[in-house]
Amino acid sequence: MKRDYYEVLGIGKNATEEEIKKSYRKLAVKYHPDKNSGNKEAEEKFKEINEAYEVLSDKEKRLRYDQFGHAGVGSSAASDGFGGHYGGTGVNMDDIFSHFEDIFGGNFGFGGGGKSKKTVRGGDVRISVKLSLEEIATGVSKKIKIKKQIVCSACNGTGAKNSRVVTCHACNGTGVMVKVQRTILGSMQTQTTCTSCRGMGSIPAEKCNVCYGSGTVMGEEIVSFNIPAGVESGMELSLRGKGHAAPHGGIPGDLIIIVEEESHPHFKREGSHLIYHLFLSFPDAALGTQIEIPTLEGKARVKIEPGTQSGKLLRLKAKGLPSLNGYGRGDIIIDVNVYTPANLSAEERKILEQLKHSKNLQPSQNKKEKSFFERMKEYFH
Repeated sequence: MKRDYYEVLGIGKNATEEEIKKSYRKLAVKYHPDKNSGNKEAEEKFKEINEAYEVLSDKEKRLRYDQFGHAGVGSSAASDGFGGHYGGTGVNMDDIFSHFEDIFGGNFGFGGGGKSKKTVRGGDVRISVKLSLEEIATGVSKKIKIKKQIVCSACNGTGAKNSRVVTCHACNGTGVMVKVQRTILGSMQTQTTCTSCRGMGSIPAEKCNVCYGSGTVMGEEIVSFNIPAGVESGMELSLRGKGHAAPHGGIPGDLIIIVEEESHPHFKREGSHLIYHLFLSFPDAALGTQIEIPTLEGKARVKIEPGTQSGKLLRLKAKGLPSLNGYGRGDIIIDVNVYTPANLSAEERKILEQLKHSKNLQPSQNKKEKSFFERMKEYFH
């Protein structure tokens, strides 16, 4: 399963274009194949980084990804993850690396340091929403009450009584603890999140007596959202900032809406097409008739030609589901089945016995019967 593109680049979902580019540059240099010759793991990471950057650096692709996840970008993302002479992602490696004085001999992350306060992010909330085919056909607006962490009103999310905070003395407000180690290559320093302030750089002067310093409390919120037409079961839609509130005034998480498609009494879905199994009596199939077929908008009359065979596929054009990308609409495919009665009255049996040996009622022995799936495959090709 593919990792979340934001996770791949190590950024939040509210990241700016500049933050996306900055993170990508750093990771691209670290895992570039020319610096990791023969390292398969680094090569795979480089592919993954490029694929994530191609989507998140494009406003339209990023919008689709935020709403539908990987299903929203599909194969538009890089197939091999490389740019420049490493593949065809459209990522200009020269432009990315032009911001570095020396790609393959410079100082990348050694020494320096500086303040790096942590931005705390709230957790995501995941809910399932059941939709009927009728709702999927038109799109629908929903309003749902969800339980989640909300900002503490007593301290406005700071976690501090009277909202008063002071600089963390453990890290001097940087949010990180720096550790220096001596190695055969020289001194190397590592940074870890300050355990005292959890990376915030500040701590409550006195903890709030409602949220006990966390800045959030459990509560409820009514959330309204729109689901576009054409979604499929299993798709995930994301509402940015509607998840759990973050401690100490951080960035709230997202609300992840998982689509569940309800079964329909008449139709089985096949992509944007709907399959309807029609059962005809032998007289109707032999003589022809007109019959009403249900659709998602009401009913439609369909003409059955005389001599219609069991297994014949009929089509109601553009009566299926709309495509998610807004282009076109599927059909209703009618799978004709000639019904054979299991119980006959004496009179019915007598009539059929009289017709039993009629030449026109004898089945053809030369026709090879095909399965429903074979017929469907032929229909769409």
